[in-house]
Amino acid sequence: MSRSRLVPGAEVVAVPGRGLAVRTPEGEFLSIRTGDADEQLLLSLLTGGGTTARVDTELRRVIRGFEQAGFLAEGTRPAEWPADRRHIRLIGDPVLTEPLAAHLTALGADPAMTTPRTSPVDVDDLLATAPAAVVWCLDGPVPDELWDVADRLPEHGVAWLRCHREGWQAYVEPVAAGPGDVTSAHIRSRRLAATPAYRELAAYWSGPRTSGAPARLTVPAATLLAALLADDLSRWATGAPDPAGLPARRRLRRVDLRTLTVTEHPVLPVPDVAPTPKKDG
Repeated sequence: MSRSRLVPGAEVVAVPGRGLAVRTPEGEFLSIRTGDADEQLLLSLLTGGGTTARVDTELRRVIRGFEQAGFLAEGTRPAEWPADRRHIRLIGDPVLTEPLAAHLTALGADPAMTTPRTSPVDVDDLLATAPAAVVWCLDGPVPDELWDVADRLPEHGVAWLRCHREGWQAYVEPVAAGPGDVTSAHIRSRRLAATPAYRELAAYWSGPRTSGAPARLTVPAATLLAALLADDLSRWATGAPDPAGLPARRRLRRVDLRTLTVTEHPVLPVPDVAPTPKKDG
């Protein structure tokens, strides 16, 4: 069987009376100006079919257009998970860590689940198994100071990713893998600054909270959150680019757990604030 040269998600269709068109990975249709090029030979080349026919100048022009538009794979294979980034430590609630572990294993990583933690831990504990990345998943709000120490993981060369649930909303925070990346403390500061109900939000995080029937994660919702986390980790590990939308390190995703709707929000680190100068005397 021949191997297609088109990138995954790109397809060419013959439109009656209009010639050829390409359906892009984003779902758009673009007409192909083939000129005098042999369309059947073009399709054979795009699908990786072998041919002994001479490729003329006009056909080369069309192929070059596909290359410049980024629709040709050029025989590249998906990047494999690097060995030095395979060990991923998972902390948190099993309703999230278990499907995440299954996704990561299928992608080529070596995840290890840790007993859920409800109180802050020291950095030596987080680094004890020499993980390449630490993921912390909570089926509830983040208690004050719980993730403060984990925010220092990028300083030790360890990637840091997390998610949590607040009622029927869940938040998948960006990967922090180096200096200048977005931490959980930055996310909390940005969210407080963006809402007029900042006192209420701060009180909600601190607790206590009174609720009726609990909002429980369904299997589809937990699977979706795990898939989003696994995709972010895979892109970090392999260096794969983000095909669209915001960069993974600058993106906060909010998931409506009732409809499984995902919305993206740009987020930047919060600059350090210089201390107020002391007055003389």
